[in-house]
Amino acid sequence: MKTLRDFNFKDKKALIRVDFNVPLDEHFNVTDDTRIAAAKPTITKILDDGGSCILMSHLGRPKGVQKEFSLEHIKAKVEEIIGVDTIFASDCIGEEAQTLADNLKPGQILLLENLRFYKEEEAGDKDFSEKLAKLGDVYVNDAFGTAHRAHASTAVIAQFFKDKKFFGHLLEQEIESIKKVMENGEKPVLAILGGAKVSSKITIIENILDKVDHLIIGGGMTFTFVKAQGGHIGDSICEDDKMELALQILDKARAKNVKVHLPVDVVAADAFSNEADTQIVDVAHIPDGWQGLDAGPQSIKNFDAVVQQCKTILWNGPLGVFEMENFAKGTIALGNSIAEATKNGAFSLVGGGDSVAAVKEFGFEDKVSYVSTGGGAMLESLEGKILPGIAAILE
Repeated sequence: MKTLRDFNFKDKKALIRVDFNVPLDEHFNVTDDTRIAAAKPTITKILDDGGSCILMSHLGRPKGVQKEFSLEHIKAKVEEIIGVDTIFASDCIGEEAQTLADNLKPGQILLLENLRFYKEEEAGDKDFSEKLAKLGDVYVNDAFGTAHRAHASTAVIAQFFKDKKFFGHLLEQEIESIKKVMENGEKPVLAILGGAKVSSKITIIENILDKVDHLIIGGGMTFTFVKAQGGHIGDSICEDDKMELALQILDKARAKNVKVHLPVDVVAADAFSNEADTQIVDVAHIPDGWQGLDAGPQSIKNFDAVVQQCKTILWNGPLGVFEMENFAKGTIALGNSIAEATKNGAFSLVGGGDSVAAVKEFGFEDKVSYVSTGGGAMLESLEGKILPGIAAILE
């Protein structure tokens, strides 16, 4: 793997694909700067070597040029986090961008305008990639969040930098963390999969059954498994067309000696609302008119016992509707369990939008080993796919 440590960037202009697709409020202030902070080690290494950085990213899903999606809105936040004045180019290709890049001095940063103002970016257009490539001497991909897309700036561009293309620190960490779980994790290995639907996790489950010793299934997809085994789930969410598949997954797990752990009790509510009446019920005996919205107290105890015996832990998906305070207890308890196991030497990787949101909301970010920044990219990695953005650097 070609990493930044393999190269001295002195007097080189590094064209870096970062993932600065950050949320903005109505006044265009950055409300979560995690992704900008995540790129800092890569940028700092290059500047410290005596090189300069040309940063390219997308922001949102613009239809052509839309000023509300301009990266100029995040320039001040980039300067604040990196601690270096940043030059802004009002286009990502063309005369102005080229002139600013040509005149860039060591130690300076140039931030290009939103790549997705051009439809050629998402189309993976080769001519557009070549125009971007002319701006820098070397190419660094540090955008794990878009590594699963074969876009111009993430995959196609790499061909113009034959032996001068590198993984940034963030992308390297992401790859190593997933490897730690999927290839060389210390046993026992545990995967915790939550969320609403079995259908969105099928390929992950099938891919990881060969790698794990324990599988905890939680969240809404619990009920597809419970109903498939003859349980009564009341009004709980269920994918009836996936029940046969759920049984097949349980059979495969048994054949591979993987222990599957489902909730045994749930917090059931008489409406999908934080104000609903609730009761603790057996997961297979939920009354009609009631729906399971969180893991129950016995399930929480059972899951904690599993977590504490494992040395490698992957967490993808919450155990309940954690956005509502009354149904967040299971997810918070699981976070505490994983934090405790991590403190005792386990390696824990958290990935996927909802679990990352929960980890941040409940303050577990610094209590787990690694929090992935790439939702879709992380999921595709767990499905066993080689991501285009990673393959392009390895070629």
